[in-house]
Parts: sequence; structure tokens; C-alpha cells
Amino acid sequence: MRHVAWVAVLGLACGLGAMAWAADAEEAIEPKERIELFNGKDLTGWVLIAGNEPEKTFAAEDGVVKCSGRPAGYMRTEKAYKNYRLVLEWRFLKPGNSGVLVHMSGKDGVWPRSLECQGAFQNQGDFWVIGGFEFKEHKAGGERVTGRRLAKLGPHNEKPAGEWNVYEIVCDGDTVLPYVNGKLMNEAHECSDTSGRICLQSEGGQWEARRIYLEPLKK
Repeated sequence: MRHVAWVAVLGLACGLGAMAWAADAEEAIEPKERIELFNGKDLTGWVLIAGNEPEKTFAAEDGVVKCSGRPAGYMRTEKAYKNYRLVLEWRFLKPGNSGVLVHMSGKDGVWPRSLECQGAFQNQGDFWVIGGFEFKEHKAGGERVTGRRLAKLGPHNEKPAGEWNVYEIVCDGDTVLPYVNGKLMNEAHECSDTSGRICLQSEGGQWEARRIYLEPLKK
């Protein structure tokens, strides 16, 4: 009887976990019109994850989001999204490291399950798989794959430090396509996850962002 009881409890726990995962997927928002993720004034709509005083890492000042780069962490959207075009206008004050995490799910922590679209200076467009996330090109291996990383398709397309860059990330079903200043940098197909929250990393580099928004995909 005790064995049966434990099996029942385990089954219930697994069932609830599956329901929670399904609920997250169902709650993901698919944009029907432009969604401003940064209102130009404060960080409403974002959750800050960075040490004990994350407000010292991320702040909105003078119409831009400012990230100090330390400690390691991220600011993430409160809501989950799917099937969108993310547009991020940002710049490094000097060469540094950061990234954009898409399809983030699970518990907060450094780092959560997601696909990282690399943001490091002159490396924007690389992919990094985190927390069990996976996609076809990474699993296939090859000369562009090193550990959890899939290098971008070619040379970087970034402007010098201090100048503004446009990072566009198209999430369309199980496909993710990152563009830097209009140039396609990489491709991820058959992604294991197709929706989730969006995170901007604090990972050593000081950066500023002046526009962050989502647009519906063009049909």
C-alpha cells in the first residue's frame, strides 16, 4: 500500500509539473501589434535578477536602460512570448560581454534554461545553449560548434563601441534567426523550446539600451 501511495504521489507531482509547463506555453503571448518592452521611463514589466541589490545593476535613466555589468544576472520580462520579432537598440560603452536570452523557462538563476543570442562585443550572432535547451544545428556538430556554442555564420557586423547597434531576433515557431544591423548572423532550427520569457544579461559589460520592443511576424 505504501508503495502504491508513493507512486500515486509521484504521478500527481509529475502531472502537476506537466500541467504547469503546459500552462506556461498556453500563457505565452503572440504579439498582434507592436509591444513596447521599455517605456522610456522605468523598468515596469521587468524582473531583475542580479545579486542582492539588482537595482544597482539595472536602472532606467535619461530615457535608456543602463546595465553596470556586475554582478552576473539578467533582467527578464514578466510575461512569456512566442512568434515575434524582437528589436533591441543598444550599445556597449566599451567592449564587453552580455547576451539576449530567448525562450527562457523554469526557475530564475544564473543561468536559466534558454537559448542565448550572444551579445559580447564583436560576437553578436553566436548561439549558446543553456540548461538543456537544444536545436538542430548545434546537435549536428561541425566546425562551428564548440561545447555549448554555435559560432555565427561569418564576420561580425557590429559598429565600434559607443555607437548604437540594432539586434533583431526573429522567433518563428521552432526557428530563431538573429540579425545585427540588418545582417543575418546565424540560424537555429528545430528548437526544443518555442516560447518563454526574454532576458537581457549582465555579464561583465556595461551597456545601454534605448529601444526594446516586439513586433508581430510578417505573414
